[in-house]
Amino acid sequence: MIAAIEGTIASRTGDRVVVRTSGGVHYELAVPVGVLERLPADGKAVTLRTVLIVRDDAWSLYGFDREFERRVFQRLLGATGVGPRLALAMVSALGGTRVVRAVKGGDLALLTTIPGIGKKTAERMVVELKDRLADLASAEAAADAPPPAADQAVQALVNLGYAPADAETAVRAVLSVDGAAAPAELIRQALTQLAKRRS
Repeated sequence: MIAAIEGTIASRTGDRVVVRTSGGVHYELAVPVGVLERLPADGKAVTLRTVLIVRDDAWSLYGFDREFERRVFQRLLGATGVGPRLALAMVSALGGTRVVRAVKGGDLALLTTIPGIGKKTAERMVVELKDRLADLASAEAAADAPPPAADQAVQALVNLGYAPADAETAVRAVLSVDGAAAPAELIRQALTQLAKRRS
């Protein structure tokens, strides 16, 4: 099992980051928006905790800079019908803390704002995961902090009437160019992205 990747950031595109290790091996990892936002500049050192998903047709690595979010991602995979792509979308859209709160609190309205999650899927996730997330309560409390800039930007765009999927895509596009943008700047640039798509 690959537990972590340590090296320098070689490149990033969308939600993908390529890390070059000291041995010259390049690993491509899919990461949540929050992780993408917190990554250092290209060429800088980084360590990402990983989850390796092995399937018949491919091996995929998912990277996290915080153990808490990695554990949330792994627990989500235990729910019926939740694969790595949907689990990553949940952590991207809500962040680990809000995912735990939504599932524990049975917040179906929040869960169904995530593309790919309908009411029945949300209900099933709450039933299946509520107890499995119980031991993360103390970690979730410790992680209680203002949401990352990306989360704030996505939520602000949703409040303005944009679809969650469109808001997330626009924020991802901005972060792929400027991973250190503050919430206000993220929102401004994301609005520009959304305006271009409508024109």
